[in-house]
Amino acid sequence: MLLDGNLYIAHCDDGPINLVGKMCNRHGLIAGATGTGKTVSLQVLAETFSQAGVPCFMADMKGDLSGISQAGKTSSFIEKRKDEFGVPNPEYQACPVRFYDVFGEQGIPMRTTVSAMGPQLLSRLMGLSDVQSGVLNIVFRIADDKELLLIDLKDLRLMLDFVGQNTSLFTTVYGNISPASIGAIQRAVLEIESEGGDKFFGEPAFNVEDLIDMEDGKGVMSVLAADKLMLNPKLYSTFLLWLMTELYATLPEVGDMELPKLVFFFDEAHMLFDGTSKAMVDKLEQVIRLIRSKGVGIYFISQSPSDIPDTILGQLGNRIQHALRAYTPKDQKAVRVAAQSFRANPAFSTEQAIMELGTGEALVSVLDEKGAPTIVQRAKILFPLSQIGAITEGQRLDIQNALPEHIKDYANYFDRESAYEVLIAQKEQEDAEAAAMLRRQEEEKEAERLRKEEERLAKEQERQLKEEEKEEERRKRAEAIEAERRRREEEKLQRDAEREAERQRREAEREAECKRKEEERLAKEKSKSSSMWKRTIFGTLIGAVLGSVGHQVGTSVGKKITGSSSSRSTSSSTKKKTTTKKSSSGSILGSAAKTAANTATRRVTNEILKNIFK
Repeated sequence: MLLDGNLYIAHCDDGPINLVGKMCNRHGLIAGATGTGKTVSLQVLAETFSQAGVPCFMADMKGDLSGISQAGKTSSFIEKRKDEFGVPNPEYQACPVRFYDVFGEQGIPMRTTVSAMGPQLLSRLMGLSDVQSGVLNIVFRIADDKELLLIDLKDLRLMLDFVGQNTSLFTTVYGNISPASIGAIQRAVLEIESEGGDKFFGEPAFNVEDLIDMEDGKGVMSVLAADKLMLNPKLYSTFLLWLMTELYATLPEVGDMELPKLVFFFDEAHMLFDGTSKAMVDKLEQVIRLIRSKGVGIYFISQSPSDIPDTILGQLGNRIQHALRAYTPKDQKAVRVAAQSFRANPAFSTEQAIMELGTGEALVSVLDEKGAPTIVQRAKILFPLSQIGAITEGQRLDIQNALPEHIKDYANYFDRESAYEVLIAQKEQEDAEAAAMLRRQEEEKEAERLRKEEERLAKEQERQLKEEEKEEERRKRAEAIEAERRRREEEKLQRDAEREAERQRREAEREAECKRKEEERLAKEKSKSSSMWKRTIFGTLIGAVLGSVGHQVGTSVGKKITGSSSSRSTSSSTKKKTTTKKSSSGSILGSAAKTAANTATRRVTNEILKNIFK
C-alpha cells in the first residue's frame, strides 16, 4: 500500500520494507511453491503501484486477481496483522480495472496482426524448426516487398500458398524455399486455428499505449483473463512475449523516472522459457535489459528462481521468495539456487529460512537508492486493501459497461483489405485472364476448326463440283452415246422400215403380180368354168330329174304292188299335186318330173354357192 508516500509491501523485524520508486523499473521476481501466497504478493504490489499512479498489466490464471477491482473487507487475518503492520485503520479501496481476454469472452479482446507478431515469435508459437523459421522469414519478407498486409491467419495461409506456388520465382532472390517447409508451416497454422489462436490475430489491433492510463489519480489495472489461454501454453507465453516486445518497440526512451510508466507482471514465467530457442532467449534478455529505459518494470512470477535463465535472473533486482519444499535432491538444489540469489543476512540461514516460511511470509530483498540489493529480510507480506478472490459475473459486466469508448472499440472486429483480399483479387484476375485466354484459345481453336471445316467443305464442294462435272460429262457422254445409239437405232429402224417397206412393196408387187396372175387365172378359170358351170347345171338338172323320175317311178310301182292303202294314199297325194299345179294329169311321169326338177334346183344352187365361196 502507499503509506506516507512510500511503496509499503512487507514488514520485518526491522520495520516496513518499501520499494524504491525509481528502482521499480529494474524488474523483480516473486517465487514460491504453490499455495504459499504468490498471488496475494502480486496483488499487494499491483495495488501499491496503482495507488502511486502506476498502471499495471497482469495475467489472471484462476480469476482470483479480478478481486482487485473491489474494495476489501476486514478479516480475522487482517485483524491480527494490522497493528503489527502499523495500519490500525486500513482504508480498503478498489483499483480501476479493465478486463481483457484474447478470446473476447471475459473481457475486451486483445488482438494483434500477424505482421506485428513477426516471424520469430510466430515460429516459437508454431514450434518450427530452424529451416522452417527461415522459410517463414522469407514469406514475411516477400509480403513486405509486395506491400501485402498480413493481418490475420487467413492472410498468412494464403501468403504461404502464394509463395509455395511460385517458389521458382522467389528462390533466386530470397533463397531456397522448400515445399515441405511450406506444408509444415501450413499445418502449424491450422493447429493454431483449431486451438482458437485465430481470434488473437485481427483488427482492431491492440495499442499497448492503452495500458498506460490513470483514473482518479490511480494507475489502471489491465487484467488478462488467462484461465482458458493457459490451456495453450505456447499461445499464452508467445502473447506475453509479443506484449513485452511491442512495449519495447513502441514506448519512447525516458531513462530512470521516479516511478515506472508501467509494471508488467508475467505469471507462470517458466512457460516463457520452455521450448524457447537460445536466439529467442537472447532477444528476451535484451528486451528486459533495455526496456527499463522505456520506464517499464517486468516482474516474473514462478515457483522457483531456477525456472528463469541465469542471464535474465541476474537482472531481477526486487525479489520476494516464498517457501519452497525440498523433498528430493532436485528440490534441495532449487532451494540452494534460490538462497544463493539473495544477498545473505548473517542473522539467519537463507537456505534454511526458505524451507521454514509459512503462508504469507517471504524472504524479501529490494534495490536501494543506489541500485544495490538490500540484505535479505524474513518478512510478512502486507495484506491487500482490495478484495481477495474472484468477483461475480454481474460485477465484471458492470466494469465492462463503464469502460471508456476507445477501449470498447476493440470489441468491434473489422476485416480490411489485406494480403488475403489482394491475393484473392489477384488470383481471380489471373483466373479471369486465364479463363479469357482459355476462351481465346478455345475461340481460336474453334475458328481454326471452322476454317478447316470451311476448307474441308470447300474441298468437299469442289470435289462434289468436280464429281458433278465428271458426272455431267459422263451423263453427256452417256447421252451422246445414247443419242448415237438412238440415231443408229433410228437409222437401223429406218433401214429396217425401208427394207420392210421395200419388202412389203415387193411383196405387194408379188401379191399384185400373184393377184394379177390369179385374176388372170381366175378369169381364165371363170371363162372356162362358165361353160363348165352351164354344163354342170344342166347335167345336174338332167341327172336330178332323171334320178327323181326314176326314183318316183320305182316308188309308185312298189306302192301299187304292196296294196291299196298305199295306192289310195298315193292317189290322194297325186290328186293334190295335180290340183296345185294344174299341169299334171296324175300320172307317175309328171310327179317324177317335178321331184326331179326340185332336186336338180337344189343341187344347182349348192353348186353355185360352193363356187362362190370357193
